[in-house]
Amino acid sequence: MTDKLLMKGNEAVAEAAVRAGCRFFYGYPITPQSEIPEYMAKRMPQVEGTFLQAESEVAAINMIYGAAATGERAMTSSSSPGISLMQEGISYLAASELPCLIVNIVRGTPGLGGIGPAQADYFQATKGGGHGDYKTIVLAPGSVQEMADHVALAFDLAFKYRNPALILGDGILGQMMEPVTFPKLCDKVPAPEWAVRGKSCGEKKVIHSCYLANDDVENLVHHLFAKYDAIEKNEKRWEAYQLEDAEYVITAFGTTARIVKTAIERLRQEGIKVGLIRPITLWPFPEEPFVTMRSKVKSFLCVEMSMGQMVEDVERVVGIEVPVHFYGRTGGNVPEIDKIVEKVKQMIK
Repeated sequence: MTDKLLMKGNEAVAEAAVRAGCRFFYGYPITPQSEIPEYMAKRMPQVEGTFLQAESEVAAINMIYGAAATGERAMTSSSSPGISLMQEGISYLAASELPCLIVNIVRGTPGLGGIGPAQADYFQATKGGGHGDYKTIVLAPGSVQEMADHVALAFDLAFKYRNPALILGDGILGQMMEPVTFPKLCDKVPAPEWAVRGKSCGEKKVIHSCYLANDDVENLVHHLFAKYDAIEKNEKRWEAYQLEDAEYVITAFGTTARIVKTAIERLRQEGIKVGLIRPITLWPFPEEPFVTMRSKVKSFLCVEMSMGQMVEDVERVVGIEVPVHFYGRTGGNVPEIDKIVEKVKQMIK
């Protein structure tokens, strides 16, 4: 049985987390994601969960570390500057192999920035924004329904690989309202065997990321990267849109991909064959559709709400044989359909 509700993206994330078995939320309010902790403050007591507004984002992510170590489904959310403050804790979570969900509803940056939507945290999310050699699983929803669906997926992947997972949304997805279908509330998820649950659970278990011998640290990193190789092999996700006869390919994710689809329809009405590759996992980056299309198309165009952070990954996969162009807006501004159409026509000349 499912429920269908009209909700904001932020609210959908929170309700989906509750239904996926999340019972611990620690966070701090920051626009444009404050509806998530607000919703959790109301919802958590209803399911015998724990909500705590931490004194800072630094405190919140370390509370997540503690809850995750017990094997519980724990979640935090923030927006760009707040996620920056969490980076040390995220590095600790990755090194300690603790699964959790982190939601970033990206705002216009750098610095304090503004409250408008952006995608300029791509580097931070996909390249490991904190210290050391580690990676987080990164999902990029493109609708309010996907904002909800990706929560359960993120928790499943986080626990499958014992690794933090991050949902990278933006201020538009967080604030817009669409109908959302939810699954029924799931039963409490059993704690995994590695969880630290107290003396009554038998053998002593310790979770940490501190190793004093250089070789021990190196062995840890090699172990982590063997896991990351498995994630790259098994968990890449993307949407292919009108690629069958495409001569030009646009790549975009999240809200921007929705705008691009309208531009593609307009271009095709004029006889210009354009398709879209929408990465759903930003890490691992879905290389396969780019490899397939690079021998079939004349050029690629990256459209982003940033100064072109995803361009590096596209160029890395496509190589030097096919041109990669860029059009973007930043600081809270949104790419315009007319400008996308104009950019594609410039590529053709």
